[in-house]
Parts: sequence; structure tokens; C-alpha cells
Amino acid sequence: MKYPIGVQTFEKLRTEGFVYVDKTALVYKMVNESSCYFLSRPRRFGKSLLLSTLKAYFEGKKELFEGLAISGLEKDWTEYPVIHLDLNAERYVTLEELENLLDTNLRKWETLYDSTEQNNNSLSLRFAHLIQCIRQRTGKKVVVLIDEYDKPILQAIGNEELQDQFRNTLKAFYGVLKSADADLRFTMLTGVTKFGKVSVFSDLNNLNDISMDERFVEVCGITEAELHQYFDEEIDALAQQNRQTKEEAYAELRKRYDGYHFCENSVGMYNPFSVLNTLEKRSYKDYWFATGTPTYLVELLKKSGFDLQSLSNYETSESALSSIHRAEINPVPVLFQSGYLTIKGYDEEFDVYKLDYPNEEVRQGFIEFLLPYYTYCQTSAQKTIVRDFVLSLRGGDANKFMLLMQSLLADTPYELIRELENHYQNVMYIITKLMGFYVQAEYRTSRGRIDLLIGTDKYIYIIELKFEGSAQDAMQQIHARDYALPFATDGREIVRIGANVSKETRNIEQWVIEK
Repeated sequence: MKYPIGVQTFEKLRTEGFVYVDKTALVYKMVNESSCYFLSRPRRFGKSLLLSTLKAYFEGKKELFEGLAISGLEKDWTEYPVIHLDLNAERYVTLEELENLLDTNLRKWETLYDSTEQNNNSLSLRFAHLIQCIRQRTGKKVVVLIDEYDKPILQAIGNEELQDQFRNTLKAFYGVLKSADADLRFTMLTGVTKFGKVSVFSDLNNLNDISMDERFVEVCGITEAELHQYFDEEIDALAQQNRQTKEEAYAELRKRYDGYHFCENSVGMYNPFSVLNTLEKRSYKDYWFATGTPTYLVELLKKSGFDLQSLSNYETSESALSSIHRAEINPVPVLFQSGYLTIKGYDEEFDVYKLDYPNEEVRQGFIEFLLPYYTYCQTSAQKTIVRDFVLSLRGGDANKFMLLMQSLLADTPYELIRELENHYQNVMYIITKLMGFYVQAEYRTSRGRIDLLIGTDKYIYIIELKFEGSAQDAMQQIHARDYALPFATDGREIVRIGANVSKETRNIEQWVIEK
């Protein structure tokens, strides 16, 4: 079986014998029910292939669709002129780079349709004239497909001036699509995020946003049913390679790569990039996370002072998820649309969504990625640090654990710490989550919220922190609230740790340990 890893062209996929999970019934439904769409999906989820499929369809390339669902639905196969713009092709450091990319693409189409007399006008005016010209020259309405519409804006996060320049340029350019509606057969924009209100879509309010539309939730990604339909034999081979039963292999794939829900009560979607790589290489790894570095997400989290502990079981409304207004205030919509959080529950009465990490690949990958940005820990040393933390706890060496934590925080530069308590709690969360892949962490009790509660096979650690207090005060709270009571009959040894954090030293200053 040939896996289309990195293949984003429908024609190449079909002519060179790659496996294709048939989404063409949804394509047919899409093009016949509306004409102006927007779709947000995480990177490597098949957005580019979807647009390429639409391009081949509107170009009337019937032969590419033989044997697929759409071949029994479409009768006419009318050919239309297609404008396909991919903004993923550049890294945008200046406004000039964005303008050059738009100019280059416009020149190509202007030459093709003899529309060069408008070259001195603005980019948006040239785009408007081009669409009119194509309609006049061909006698057919135009199809416009724009891939990764938001890449320049995302790359400029943290640079408000540049982001505003990108936003204003793209707002005018995309706004043409509304005024040119009479000349358009079909329009679709895809991206990772959706910027709303006074942003790039304010002049394009006729978009049909299907990002959270149950009818089209399966248009990108792989469902459980599709996994069985197209890859059952390959999963059998994967299981044999990893000394598993086929049922165990399916369970492992589900744990690692499934779990994306783009609307309430919808079928879960697998990350196609990770699934295809796993089947080709017959090895379970974090393929999706290894291909991208979401630095802009970390910048948003740090700039907003976001409490990382709230990422699990975060609750919010649909309106907050469907578009981004001020990401620096609340980065959660960006995390959701980027695929680092997904819908895990829905309260219909109050229209409240519960968010969490979609799967283990994202959970572990994202947490590991955060550590160097909140401390001075180098990525290369990360596994070693986590190992040292875990071994100290497994061995009952509470003092070594606290020394390791003190050492980690001592290397954190002052400029990374704006609010000591928030920063420290975020570091503790990251370390706890990383250890949580090896030991049990973050127990909940009815007696109050324990700062850190970790269990190994032999020990239960109860850790309480005081900011500008004392280690003795922290220990007193452990006893006063009977934090150890739920574990009295557990059988494991209970270790109590009280510590204080100093604003002056920006670190753990002292601690006391009781067994």
C-alpha cells in the first residue's frame, strides 16, 4: 500500500496509486448546497488535499474520480476556471513578502487571462478586475480556493504592528470575494484559525463556516469506520510488528491519535498524518507533533499569563470557540482551532463546551514542548530531567525531588517570571504532567485543592506550597485539612512536604518533610 504522506495534490494521489479515503460524497454535498465556505482544521489534517480535490472537480477532471462516490452522483462535470491561492508557501517576516506572493500569483493569472492593464492598481483592485475579466473571457463563473489564509497573521503574533499590516492587506483582498459574488461559482477558504469581528472577515460576512458543522465534520481526518474499511490489513501488520493483537493495535491507535471532536456529540476523528506515518513505518511515534513547532501558541500563553492547569476540562461557549478576537487575552480558541484542545463534553442546557487534549500524542507532545519556554531547560536534557524526577519519587527520596525542583527554577531567568506564583504553578503543572506519564499525579480530594499530589507504587507524596509564607505554615495546612486522610488505608507510605517560595530569590527557599 502506498501512503500519501505529504501528498497534497489530488491528481498525483489518484494517478500514482496512493491509498485514498473517499471524501467525495461530502465534496458533492458541499458544492451543491452552498457556494461560499470557510473551514478551520488543525495543520496536517487534509485541508490542502480537500482544496486540491475541489480544484480537480471544478476543472472537470472526471477520470480522476472514477470508482469514487462522486462518480455515481455527478452527471454534468462542468469545467470552470479556478483560482487556487496557497499562502502556506512563504514565511512572512515583512509586509513586502506577503505583497510579493499575492503579486506573483496575480501576475500569473493576469497573463493567462490577458488582464495585465490593471497592474498599477492595488492588489485588491487587481483581484476584483481579474475575476471580472475571467468571467468575461470564459463566459463561466469563477472558482476561488484559498489555502492557509491565516498563515501570515499567525506568524506575526507578538508583533502587533506587523499583524495589523497583514490583517489590513488580507481584509481588503478577501473582501473582494463578497463584492464579486455574482461572478463566482464557488469559494472556499481554509486555515487553522478563524479571526472574527473587526478582523480579516469583517468584509466577508457571507461565508458559510462549516468548522463546527456536524454535516461536514468528517470531510478532513479519518473516522474509526474508515480505519477499519481502508486499513484493516495494514493494522494487522502493525500489530504483528509490535507484538500486539489486532485489537490492541486498534486501541493503541485510538489512544494516541483519535479523539478530535469538532462539534458536540460528533464522531471522533483520527489525525490522518500520524495514522498514515504509523502504518507506513509500523511504529507508534508522535509524528504530527514532530512536524511543527507551535511557538506562537506558547507566546500567547505566556503573554496572557494563562494558568496552564485550566487547560484540562476547560469550559467555554461556542461563540468563544468559533472565532478569535483578542487571542492575547484568551488563547483557548487558538488552542482549540489549532488542534491542541478539542471538545470532550457539551452541556446542552447552558450551551457550554468542555475542552481537553484530544489524545496522548498531543497531551504529551505539547507539555514536553512547553518546558523549555517556561524554564531554561534545554530540549535535549528534557528526558533526563523527567527521569531524575521520576526516579527520586519512585525511590522515596523526597529531598532529592525538591532539590531537583529548586535547581530547575534557579535556572529560570527573571524576564520569564512576571507573576511569580502564576509562573511557578505553571512550571509545577508542566513537571507534574510530564511525570504523570510515568506516575500518577494530580489526585483530587474533598478537603481542598492540594498543590501537588503524586503517587507511585510505594509512596504517596502530598506537597503544599506557600508564597511568601513558611514551610512550617505549608505543613500545618496539610495537617489542618487532613490531606492524608483519603489515603489512610491505601497501604502506601505517605510523604508530606511543606515548602515556601520567596519572591526575592524567585525560587523554593526551604522545605520540611514528614513521613
